[in-house]
Amino acid sequence: MNEITLQMRDVRSGYQDIEVLKGISLDILNSKITCMIGPNGAGKSTVLKTIYGILKARTGEILFKGERIDGQSPLEILKRGISYVPQGRAIFPLMTVEENLEMGAFIRKDDRITKDIADLIEKFPILGERRNTLAGNLSGGEAQILVLAMGLLLQPELMLLDEPSMGLSPQSVGLIFRIIKQINETGTTILMVEQNARRALEISHHAFVLELGKMRFDGIGEEILNNAELRKIYLGA
Repeated sequence: MNEITLQMRDVRSGYQDIEVLKGISLDILNSKITCMIGPNGAGKSTVLKTIYGILKARTGEILFKGERIDGQSPLEILKRGISYVPQGRAIFPLMTVEENLEMGAFIRKDDRITKDIADLIEKFPILGERRNTLAGNLSGGEAQILVLAMGLLLQPELMLLDEPSMGLSPQSVGLIFRIIKQINETGTTILMVEQNARRALEISHHAFVLELGKMRFDGIGEEILNNAELRKIYLGA
């Protein structure tokens, strides 16, 4: 069990009278990068929202470090050590980069916040260069680095990333994936939904393929990249 950070067991979830997840079961391994790929409408983002408590699991169980979290609120789940980075740029555009970082630590009460912000600025120099810039004036890549840094200030054991490369230039996409890999190398477990399947698989230790709310395949990223049938169906190659 200590090798598994999060488990979903026969989870069904959706929106009002629409059932999107139709009995999803998966294990997220500790200190690994796991990605979920699949066509639009497969239910990938719904998995993250259900884990985080934005959507309630209708059936099944979700366990984090062996304890059930299904039915808990997003704030309760956040306090347990799970952070969620949604699609888009979840920043405060009329506040500076430094002020956004301070907001990122909103649930913390310890006296290490200032040092942790300084450490993140050292780790991601672009944030230091832009620390007094309004977040709304950042480029797409810079804004996504800021969002990831804000998520890290919550000191999560598990980060849920929903389409972290969406809308970015090719150069910024490469940078974001390098940063995600760097975050994982510090021991943070990552579960990522990503439309740029090829790039996500290249950095992932494990991958799940979803289709119409059901699990179709799981294995290491390299297996999917090297499987001709899966490449044709899901990677367009």
